[in-house]
Amino acid sequence: MPAATNKADLLAVTQKEFGKLTGLVETVDPIFAMQKEDDTSIKDVIAHRAHWIDLFLGWYADGQADKPVSFPAEGYKWNDLKRYNADLRERQADLSWEDAKATLDKNHARLTDWIDGLSDEALYGGPMKGANNKWTPGRWAEAAGPSHFRSAAKYIRARLRSK
Repeated sequence: MPAATNKADLLAVTQKEFGKLTGLVETVDPIFAMQKEDDTSIKDVIAHRAHWIDLFLGWYADGQADKPVSFPAEGYKWNDLKRYNADLRERQADLSWEDAKATLDKNHARLTDWIDGLSDEALYGGPMKGANNKWTPGRWAEAAGPSHFRSAAKYIRARLRSK
């Protein structure tokens, strides 16, 4: 699927993929959602997706404020993602299934409001400040939102099939 190139398409794909994910999430038994397979549960995946929206919005805000942007987070490099995600699962270990879903809903709303508040030019007119690459804010938003929603849905479907 090609990446969105304007605000209307970004909003549409964000809503579409979030709708698919939340429809699937609502079919997951809460006990099953908490069961680990290879050290990861469905709850962990949902909490992870909510967290990455928050990370992205922080990267954007830091870049806009001319602050240093830590990708993916302070003390981690992109090649540390496996460690970062393991550390994140540990930090989110006490999060309930209901709290993970609520956080995803809240952060999806924040992402949608953020997209809605920017113009096509602000979203796609040039690289995101502080990112040190050519990706636009809109492309980063798509990676943090709809692309992550798709991969979470794929993970959940696979777990449900293996049940």
